[in-house]
Amino acid sequence: MRDNDIKKKLVIIPAHNEQENIGQVVTRVRELDIGIDVVVIDDGSTDRTARHARLAGGKVIRLSSNMGYGVALQTGYKYAFERGYDYLVQLDGDGQHDPSYIPELFRQVMTEKTDMIIGSRFIKEKTQNKLSLPKYKTGIPKKFAITLFAFLTTKLVGLKVTDPTSGYQAFNRRVIAFFTQDFFPCDYPDADVIVIVHRAGFRIKEYPMIMFERDIGRSMHSGLKPIYYLFKMFLSMFMTLLRKRPVSLFLKAED
Repeated sequence: MRDNDIKKKLVIIPAHNEQENIGQVVTRVRELDIGIDVVVIDDGSTDRTARHARLAGGKVIRLSSNMGYGVALQTGYKYAFERGYDYLVQLDGDGQHDPSYIPELFRQVMTEKTDMIIGSRFIKEKTQNKLSLPKYKTGIPKKFAITLFAFLTTKLVGLKVTDPTSGYQAFNRRVIAFFTQDFFPCDYPDADVIVIVHRAGFRIKEYPMIMFERDIGRSMHSGLKPIYYLFKMFLSMFMTLLRKRPVSLFLKAED
């Protein structure tokens, strides 16, 4: 094994029509100056997302059409695995995720005490008997979905999960390899991914953080999409439980 100070670290940012936000996100990640590479997966954007990401100093992988959030993520995982990255952080390109947490997420996952870190908007850190993180505000339909799937995920995996829909995550090479396989849910990879990872024997931990409301652009869960999301997530979680317990094809080779 290589020493932690020479481990390869990658940040991936899936983005679709985020020209107003992506440049600032990439710039803030690069300003951290912690020896990481930054890749934006442009999911078939019809605006200048790719151009703005490159101008900010990020590498861009462009998908030929809008393939969806899960496909964009898995493209990043395959890129990371094929190029030998040891640790990966993923965050959204819409500005809701604060890049300043990236060094701590890498530090947490590099301790070898956990395999996957999930950033949570709903864990409250106590500092001198006071809550240090402000309450995250969201619409009623989205809040209902988060609460419902947090409850179901907690019951299924046997440990407290407060934010199963968080796209701000970090994991090690074993999980990167695991996510390159065909069973990865490429529609809405949220609560079902946590269940899959737990059933495969990986260690999961949540980390408290502040996330911002979206200021510019359109959310992927706008309009009637939350109804479709609920249906697809229930179906995906049900199918996950019916499948044989998944294993990584690469674990033995990596160990």
